[in-house]
Amino acid sequence: MSLPFTLLIDPVPVDSERTSFDDTFHEMDSAAPALRVGELSTQRGDGIFETLSVVNGHPQEVEPHIARLRNSAEICDLPVPNPAQWRAAIAYAVARIPHEGELALKIVLSRGVESGPAPTAWLHATTATDFRRVRENGVRVVTLDRGYPRGVAERAPWLLMGAKTLSYAINMAALREAQRRGADDTIFVTTDGYVMEGPTSNVVLRTGGVYVTPAPSGAILHGTTQQSLFEYLRVRGDQVEYRDVPLSELRQADAAWLVSSVRLAVAVTALDGETMRTDRELTQAINSYLLGRTD
Repeated sequence: MSLPFTLLIDPVPVDSERTSFDDTFHEMDSAAPALRVGELSTQRGDGIFETLSVVNGHPQEVEPHIARLRNSAEICDLPVPNPAQWRAAIAYAVARIPHEGELALKIVLSRGVESGPAPTAWLHATTATDFRRVRENGVRVVTLDRGYPRGVAERAPWLLMGAKTLSYAINMAALREAQRRGADDTIFVTTDGYVMEGPTSNVVLRTGGVYVTPAPSGAILHGTTQQSLFEYLRVRGDQVEYRDVPLSELRQADAAWLVSSVRLAVAVTALDGETMRTDRELTQAINSYLLGRTD
């Protein structure tokens, strides 16, 4: 079947004992109307999502993505997704989309419409953006103040900072600001000077031979690809750490990467206009590993 591919999903309760879900999946013409005007995902960004990479027919990090979708649902007071149904939906889609090249598969759970029924769920698969050049050449990055001090997510959980929500206006505005400043991407920092994450990525740096990422918290998503990268580094015998990272440490790092599900690992070549050291050989090895995963 050609792309894009769209599947509407009738969500079942998390405690359902069903083992077959095909009757809850409805293939849609991707160009046809599918959502109601009152849909809260489009009206308010009131929903959550995950984006998986599918490489040569192999969906990547299915279980971590489903686990994070469930965590986001709990934070946002949405009905908790049934993991078996979402596994089945992903498998259903993968069986019907091309098995060559890199694809992006997005799963979405919305609050639906205020008058019901609710929630709304769907899956959408498209050809992934060609990131080969940026993986090879890296990105220039600027740091932007996220407007919050460290620990705000724990003090103000209603900010939903630990959920991967559809409300991406701030993230996209940050990327536009980076471009206005002559850069390709950005890294958010707290008002008190600690590294957070990128608008669509996690940050990994190497300092003193140790690979470090900011500790996942209520304000920082636990990256699925970052976890795969750390597994790869551990197998190599490298030391990895989760901890708070001052911006000053990032500036002095031996190397740094932005890591995400579809773009994979891209080296930070400049930070706020200052050239950063890179490790081209390791970056290539990381992406070869990530592209070669079959689970």
